[in-house]
Amino acid sequence: MRALVQADDGTVLHLTELEDLTAGPGEMLVDVRAAGVNRADLLQVAGNYPPPRGASPLVGLEIAGVVRVTGPGVTRWHEGDRVCALLPSGGYAEQAVVPEGLAMAIPDGMSFHDAAGIPETFATAYLNLVVIGRLQPAETVLIHAGASGVGTAAVQIARELGARVITTSGSAGKAALCRRLGAATSLDHHSGPFADAVLDATNGRGVDVVLDPIGASYWEQNAACLAPDARWVVIGGLGGYELPLSFRHLMAKRIQITFSTLRSRSDEDKASLLRGLDDLIGASLAAGRIAPVIDRVYDWSEVALAHQRLQSNQNAGKVVLTLRPAVTEGSHR
Repeated sequence: MRALVQADDGTVLHLTELEDLTAGPGEMLVDVRAAGVNRADLLQVAGNYPPPRGASPLVGLEIAGVVRVTGPGVTRWHEGDRVCALLPSGGYAEQAVVPEGLAMAIPDGMSFHDAAGIPETFATAYLNLVVIGRLQPAETVLIHAGASGVGTAAVQIARELGARVITTSGSAGKAALCRRLGAATSLDHHSGPFADAVLDATNGRGVDVVLDPIGASYWEQNAACLAPDARWVVIGGLGGYELPLSFRHLMAKRIQITFSTLRSRSDEDKASLLRGLDDLIGASLAAGRIAPVIDRVYDWSEVALAHQRLQSNQNAGKVVLTLRPAVTEGSHR
């Protein structure tokens, strides 16, 4: 099989021939057609986010493709099934070995490159909004980086739950995308501090849940616009990891803060998350009411361009790699 492998200096990915993979008990071998690009991939290439112990050293957390072979004990999937799947690593390759419980069926009519934007992206949004954030109908959620892959998934999941959505993003165009997806209020963070605007939008009450991939640079503003008993879920540190921490007012409001990752969770935990995700949005995915927002699709030979697009925050939605030679823009929904 071909795979994207890091060069000796660790900074460049290049296509290399590797040995074919085999599926063991409870696993299936998937021929990969497309792979989602995530910020974790950039961190891994930079040496800042190594894969879990025993996982593939290759980059890539989510794929879409076709089941080639099932291992002993696999009953849910069969040769030829179209699936998208969650991986701890190894997605940037023509083949991937996937535990039975970490795959989802691709809805009829959905392309592989759209489906590659589901597993890691929607599972992250579901984990942190629904499982950890316990977002309820009629509550208000603040989603930062609302036009990112995870952000666009989170807006749609929150909308499906019946919550009121406020987003921040980095341009007027991205703010408009968030509104099209269902955000009631969508703020361009370049227009100034967001806390006062969030309080205005909530009549001074604040928000019940914050989905925060930014971290330190938004800390004080987030703290200023939380409702009593709010849940604040930090999933990244795009704005830094060092905090000027004062928590007296957070204690007074009984704020619950959770720092969360998906990658380090067990396969059993991830399988449970995917079952819950499918129960919540499977029918809506099949009907087209919820869909991954795809910013651009690159051929695997253009992985450096794909990573640069994500690194420079140019994307509105998911960046995806495909085996087929294509550079496609704008499948926004």
